[in-house]
Amino acid sequence: MPGPLPLDCLTPFERLAVRLVRHLNRGRWPRLWCWCQREIGARWISWLAGPLFEVHGLEHVLATSRDRPLVVVANHRTFFDLYVVATVLFRRTPGWRALNFPVRGRYFYQRPGGLLVNGLAAFFAMYPPFFQVPAKRRFDQWALAELAGMCREGAGRLVGYHPEGTRNKGDDPWALLPPHPGIGRLLHEAAPVVVPVFLGGITQSIPEILRRRRTGGERIRVRFGPAVAYAAFLERPAEAGTYRELAEHVMAAVAALAAEDRAAAGRG
Repeated sequence: MPGPLPLDCLTPFERLAVRLVRHLNRGRWPRLWCWCQREIGARWISWLAGPLFEVHGLEHVLATSRDRPLVVVANHRTFFDLYVVATVLFRRTPGWRALNFPVRGRYFYQRPGGLLVNGLAAFFAMYPPFFQVPAKRRFDQWALAELAGMCREGAGRLVGYHPEGTRNKGDDPWALLPPHPGIGRLLHEAAPVVVPVFLGGITQSIPEILRRRRTGGERIRVRFGPAVAYAAFLERPAEAGTYRELAEHVMAAVAALAAEDRAAAGRG
C-alpha cells in the first residue's frame, strides 16, 4: 500500500490535478469511466480505424482471468498506441471494469489543457502520473506504490504500460528502445498477469487513417502474445539488477511479436 500522498513536493496545480484524478479513480467512478471508455471512446476509435485493424493472438487475452488485474505491455510509436489496444480489448473481450495508463506528469498534470484531455479523451484513465524529476522523486515513489496496488488487486482492471518509457521515433517500425527498469520493479512488487502486445502500421494522423481506408492502405496490426512467465524473477532479491533483467525479459516478449510481424510482412 502507498504511504501518505506526498503533495508538498508538487506545485499547487499539480496537487489539484493529482487529488482530483485520484478521487475519480476510486469508489464507483471507475465503473462509470469504463462504460464511457467502452461505449464512447472505443466506439469512436473503432468507427474511425476499426476497418484497418488486423488482430492476432486475442486468444491469449481470453485465456486470462478477469478476477484479477491484467497488465498489457506494448511498444510505443504514437500517442494512440494504448487507446488502440484498449479499443480492441473493450470491443472484443468481456469483463473489463477499470482502465489505467500510467503517464508522465508533464502536461497532463501540469496544465489545465492536459487535465481536460485526460478527462475528455481518456475519461481519467491516465493515472497515476510520474514526473521523473529529482525534486519530485518522493512523489514518483508513491506513484509506483499506488500503481503496484492497482496491479495487485481489482477484478476486471486493465493496465496499459509502455516499458520503453518514451515514443520510439526511429525509421524502423519493428525496432524497440531499451526498457526502463520501472516495469521490472512494478512486476516484482505486484506480480500481475502480463500479456505482451506489438502494434504495427499504427499512425496518429487521422487524414492518413482515412486515406488508408479509402485506398486499402497498410493495416493497423495488433499482435498479442501469451502471458509472460516470470515467476523465477519473483524469487530473486528486490534490487536494481533484478528489476533490469525482468524488464528485459518482458521486453523480449514484445520483441518476439515484432519479429513475427516483420516476418509476416515479408521483411524478415
